[in-house]
Amino acid sequence: MLLRIIVLAVSVRGENPLCSLWGNPDNPLLSKTGDFILGGIFTLHNNIIESKPTLKSTPEALNCKGLNYKEYQFAEAMIFAIEQINSRTDILPKVSLGYKIYDACSTVSLAIKAAMALMSGAGEAQSSTLPCSLKSSIHAIIGESSSSTTISIATLVGQFNIPVISHFATCACLSNRKEFPTFFRTIPSDYYQSRALAQLVKHFGWTWVGTIRSDNDYGNSGMATFIKTAEEEGICIEYSEVIYRTNPREKFLKTVEVIKMASSKTIVAFVSLIDVEFLAKELLLQNVTGLQWVGSESWISAKNVATKENYQIFKGAIGFTITNAAIPGLKEFLMSVRPSSTPGNTGLIKLWEDMFDCSFNASNSKTCTGSEDLQQVSNLYIDVSELGVTYNVYKAVYAVAHAFHNLLAFNLFVWMCGDIIDIVLYMEKYLKKVNFSVSNGEYVNFDINGDPPARYELVNWQLSVNGITEFVNIGFYDASLSEGKQFIMNNNSIVWAGNYGKIPKSVCSENCSPGTRKATQKGKPVCCFDCLPCAEGEISNSTDAIHCTKCPLEYQANEEKDQCILKDIEFLSYNEIMGMILIIFALLGTLLTSTVTVVFFKFRDTPIVKANNSELSFLLLFSLTLCFLCSLTFIGEPTQWSCMLRHTAFGITFVLCISCVLGKTIVVLMAFRATMPGSNIMKCFGPTQQRLSVLTFTVLQTLICIVWLVKYPPFPQKNMNFNKKLIILECEMGSTVAFYIVLGYIGLLSVMCFVLAFLARKLPDNFNEAKFITFSMLVFCTVWITFIPSYISSPGKYTVAVEVFAILASSFGLLLCIFAPKCYIILTLILWFLTCDFDMLWVQIPGKSLGGSCIFSA
Repeated sequence: MLLRIIVLAVSVRGENPLCSLWGNPDNPLLSKTGDFILGGIFTLHNNIIESKPTLKSTPEALNCKGLNYKEYQFAEAMIFAIEQINSRTDILPKVSLGYKIYDACSTVSLAIKAAMALMSGAGEAQSSTLPCSLKSSIHAIIGESSSSTTISIATLVGQFNIPVISHFATCACLSNRKEFPTFFRTIPSDYYQSRALAQLVKHFGWTWVGTIRSDNDYGNSGMATFIKTAEEEGICIEYSEVIYRTNPREKFLKTVEVIKMASSKTIVAFVSLIDVEFLAKELLLQNVTGLQWVGSESWISAKNVATKENYQIFKGAIGFTITNAAIPGLKEFLMSVRPSSTPGNTGLIKLWEDMFDCSFNASNSKTCTGSEDLQQVSNLYIDVSELGVTYNVYKAVYAVAHAFHNLLAFNLFVWMCGDIIDIVLYMEKYLKKVNFSVSNGEYVNFDINGDPPARYELVNWQLSVNGITEFVNIGFYDASLSEGKQFIMNNNSIVWAGNYGKIPKSVCSENCSPGTRKATQKGKPVCCFDCLPCAEGEISNSTDAIHCTKCPLEYQANEEKDQCILKDIEFLSYNEIMGMILIIFALLGTLLTSTVTVVFFKFRDTPIVKANNSELSFLLLFSLTLCFLCSLTFIGEPTQWSCMLRHTAFGITFVLCISCVLGKTIVVLMAFRATMPGSNIMKCFGPTQQRLSVLTFTVLQTLICIVWLVKYPPFPQKNMNFNKKLIILECEMGSTVAFYIVLGYIGLLSVMCFVLAFLARKLPDNFNEAKFITFSMLVFCTVWITFIPSYISSPGKYTVAVEVFAILASSFGLLLCIFAPKCYIILTLILWFLTCDFDMLWVQIPGKSLGGSCIFSA
């Protein structure tokens, strides 16, 4: 920016000062004149030869080492594209393109120096002076390969509106239009690659990975985007190491040690080509193999990395690379180049000397003739099997040519006036608009940030039958497609790291199976967790569930806790053993009651039946039959009608039963009073009064039950609180108060009956039924007093069973205690009657009725 201000200020004043050059100007390694000049900056050497300045003299020029054949191919591809365009008539007719190509030597300082030389034209100076106001002879710059060097170039030349079109600089930061307004590239931004790498790692289930990046803009920016996307995808980073080619070996050894000690089996390497070569050397020395590598496009398909030795380390590596393409005629062009003594061929001389191990100027070594056969050489310079990046250089040149062509077609005055500055100012505008197809049908265009559409090939390191590492295409990624359709992959053709033949695992914790949930380990990333079983009544039906889901009330978790199943429904059923036993006893009680009724009816004219109030006895037997039968309503699945019937029927039948017993007890007491002289008490409690008393007691209970059914009727409900694993079908009382009133009323009558029977227990033998009533009511009250705590404490269906048992026990108590003695007398007399001597009986009791006298005597 400061340089631009100085130049503009001098231009305004109209002065033409002279700039003094220190030392000799830098000349391009490859150059050719033309109407329009394209600059080129490539990493023709891998590194610089370090020198220590003495601070006592002018520093020497930096020298480079390690020839990079692939970058020479890039440079020649640029020349090849320019020569093609110059020979065409449909693009830039009557206009020739020239070029100046410099070596950045993979350093920022030399890249900036090359850019300054291209802008200033210092390489063309024939003297030690140069006008500072000289306009740039470069209209666009192709390069550079590294993101860091490209950033420095774009930052510098962008101040002068000179476009920079990179073929291999992928840093997402270069898409910032405010900082790099004139930058374009023919390779996708790392923003897309980083996100694609994170999605790729997620696709294979690797949630616990290590990362390695180059300590430059390419590695730092790319890895930052990857980590951000990885966190969104639920991927955790175990370690993040930084490497750079100039680091001392100790730092590389430290990185290797971290890799060896880590538990993750997958490594994402966002590193530059040269940096990965240094790392691979140390990994090979320490035999670090069997890890799954995921690489960025800078090295994943580099043949100088894919050596036989390195395959041991990177076997099965996968990553994204630039889509391969063919450039017709490039192979022949590369084979046809020859060095010469012209100034524009300096770079070819160095290439030639390195390839054939000779020298054009040395007398003590093999002399180069310039006619050596390139067919005998095998290196990356003449290898055209992988031309993805080379094709980007080719497209970049054509993009500039089309921009020139469109600019000249619509601004003829600019060319006619020779106003070079105006052309530079227009170039950025016309580069944005280019849209053309190249030889393979691919369209070249740029978005608002100067980026092309993001398309990648997914490649996998595999070993051919000849023992050569191959980059096998296993899929594609196209960021322009809709979400979910950007990946196309063939998993079946992938070779994996190690010798397992399947996708390696790289997780901090094994997946939590259904039925468990993840619980993060304290102080560790979210990918490190424990698998805790779901709580009672909760399930998880997916792998790695974060939360367990509570089952609906009517459902429970199965044993595996991965599915909600219907709870078992419990009620006192007819089909279960307990229900069958209760039914048998109920029917047995009904049968016994019916038998007693038949016996009493058969012998209704006998004194023992008449003496015990036969009318109330038959009514009592009828009510006992109803009591036995009403117990059946408590068995089976509760319904609206069964719930309403069971408790009301129970309440009314038992009141009817106790009313009859109470009537019989009162009759005994009245009969005793009636034997006293002058007593007419039996007239006050005759048959009519007995019927009315039973009717009154029963109607009162019936009215209570009617009010209960109308206001708060019992209803079936599902009890899911008592037992979490069961649904208990039961009858809700509707009104607990009404239920207690019904029971209390029965209890009141029972107590009254018991007290009266107890008072009449010592009456004469002819009226000794009071003793049996007393005992029966004692049994009755004992059963129902015991029923209360048993009913409250019994769970589920056993609550109903206890109630049925109480009904049956109390009914059997009344039946047996009151009627068993009478039946015993009747049946014994019948047996005696059948076995006694009829004549003797007649003599002993003359003048008496046979049946009556005999039975009464008994």
